[in-house]
Amino acid sequence: MNYTFEILGVSPTLTFFNQQQELLQQQQPSGVEYLANRKCTLDAFVASVETVSPNRGWDVDRVVDTVISFWMNNSDSIQYWKHRLQDAGSENLLVARVGDIKSLQAAFESLLGE
Repeated sequence: MNYTFEILGVSPTLTFFNQQQELLQQQQPSGVEYLANRKCTLDAFVASVETVSPNRGWDVDRVVDTVISFWMNNSDSIQYWKHRLQDAGSENLLVARVGDIKSLQAAFESLLGE
């Protein structure tokens, strides 16, 4: 299985929590997980995916490798989001998405009505 990781943006803590609750109430499980951290660090996101991956049946090592690869290849983007998180203040989180590529593709297709 192939995985993808990307930083989506900065969100107020309460907004992210409410969104997560809505996703939990949906009956259909997806192969996509949204993560949030107060820090824009590789260690913080690796810890998050290490917690989520076993519950989803994902290959933890491959998911971690995906996050590390993103971190190594997107330094400009990471710096941008790190600054946006700092500018937003302590009541905000940096939100990222991790998932298997087929599930993410299916989610996008369902949004487009295909």
